[in-house]
Amino acid sequence: MTALIELDRLSFRYPGADRDTLRNVSLTIEEGDFVAVIGGNGSGKTTLCKTFNGLVPHYWAGDFAGEARVAGLDTYESSVAELSGIVGYVYQDFQNQLVRPRVRDEVEFGPMNFGMEDFQARGAEAMAMLGIDHLAERFVWQLSGGQAHLTALASVLSMRPRIIVVDEPVAEVDPAGAHALYERLTQLNRDHGITVVVIEHHAEFISQYAKSVILMDDGAPVWHLPVAEAAARADELATHGIPAPQIVDACAALDVPGAPRTVAEAATLLRDAGAVPRLASSLRTDDAAAPHAPGRPVVTASSLSHGYRTVAGDLMPVLHDVDLAIHAGDRVALVGGNGAGKSTLMRLLGGLQVPRGGSIVLDGVDTRSRSSARLADHAAYLFQRPEQMFLKDSVRADVRLHPAGRGRPDADALVDRVLDRVRLTDLADRDGRTLSGGQQRRATLAIGLAMSPALLLADEPTASLDVASRDSVIAMLDELSGTIAAAVVATHDMHLVAEWATRVIVLEHGRIVADLPPRDLFADDALLAQARLVPPQIVALGRELGLDPVPLSVAGWRDAVAPTRTEAHA
Repeated sequence: MTALIELDRLSFRYPGADRDTLRNVSLTIEEGDFVAVIGGNGSGKTTLCKTFNGLVPHYWAGDFAGEARVAGLDTYESSVAELSGIVGYVYQDFQNQLVRPRVRDEVEFGPMNFGMEDFQARGAEAMAMLGIDHLAERFVWQLSGGQAHLTALASVLSMRPRIIVVDEPVAEVDPAGAHALYERLTQLNRDHGITVVVIEHHAEFISQYAKSVILMDDGAPVWHLPVAEAAARADELATHGIPAPQIVDACAALDVPGAPRTVAEAATLLRDAGAVPRLASSLRTDDAAAPHAPGRPVVTASSLSHGYRTVAGDLMPVLHDVDLAIHAGDRVALVGGNGAGKSTLMRLLGGLQVPRGGSIVLDGVDTRSRSSARLADHAAYLFQRPEQMFLKDSVRADVRLHPAGRGRPDADALVDRVLDRVRLTDLADRDGRTLSGGQQRRATLAIGLAMSPALLLADEPTASLDVASRDSVIAMLDELSGTIAAAVVATHDMHLVAEWATRVIVLEHGRIVADLPPRDLFADDALLAQARLVPPQIVALGRELGLDPVPLSVAGWRDAVAPTRTEAHA
């Protein structure tokens, strides 16, 4: 195969940094590969990939040493415009790369800008490939996060590049859409020979779709291996904060060797090894799924309707006649496809917006009767993008902002307690915008906790986090039950749904179509398909093996198989 990307002793340091972000990197990616770049937050993954299209060092200036060649071009001597015809890049902050008013305009913009006469055909083809042709006339500001992500990818595909780089492909995309997106990338790789590079945290996507894996740590590749060899290094990956896929852990718990890439492969391995345990009676019901008596109402929505005005002045409805009550003790996961209305409902519940129809009573207060600033005493809303919550020059100042503004005499002591609780005391004097993704999520939790709300609302709190950071956020949400009355999380993360939630509210086209426990959700195939949801691997494996009830977590699986392992080794 032909080497398409070649890095030779490449180092790079951002201005003002005290150490290199990339350190003496030598790496080759061959044409036609499907590469997953993995590693913890801050390991240098994104900076590495930005050397492929020349953003490093032409846009992100800094100390650049060594050589980077892409399709034979020296990226240091080539312009970003020249490289953009070879490398298409969908950024982690993909919203910032949407520059045209409508989806069709955005997708056609690249080839039109380069003078390609077939720009309309290219745009139509790209939108159809990703299933967003129905959004062609939609304004980009009307899109949900997932729809905007697909639009950014379509704008890259319309250029028909030789290399596509996608930073966090499944960020803000609903679970069914995430698998569909990977299938599209696989098709582009297989049928058109496009080299695909993804920056990914989700082991299940890596094992199922990638051909090779680059493990980054502290600014340098640890290794670049075929996916089967990479998967076999489960212990080494775990030391870098990248646990094995759930199905691999499930097999290991029963001493069944192998690295299955799909749920079906794992089920076959377990059956062939005669290791399928008799678990129906031994499966422990997870505490997160245990029923509880409803507490006092924390927020109640009655006949709630809402929509937004288009540029033409028409009202685009988003929510329709929603009735909902959140009680003390509830841990609610709000799920549904992109554009279902999750973020809008969250903002209305928190009093950031006033509904066009119906009413919301938050902690005993009608949200129409007070400003959003005063309602912040009752509800804390954590934005989908953490950087939007950093207003001061340090984490401590941001956390202190609300309690100090309310004149709390114990503001400083409260801030110290909160920072200690989210393990950010050592970083308290850092600007929140300079922290890693996982640290930023913890900082936004601290800001919310310092508001001492009755209701915590978090929009995609685990998006774009490595697995270790994601698990840390889930654990912190779990610990907050003694501090806040109720929590609502809008999420596409089915691990969070399975391991944390007591209730799952399913939205579709602005209506509540289901309100049920996680285990009931994952048992309902029709509802899962309707809401574009895909259960976690461990749940799917349990169903494949006929377990009832199904395990909701790897920990639950291990607990259940413990008696079987004891018998096997007796």
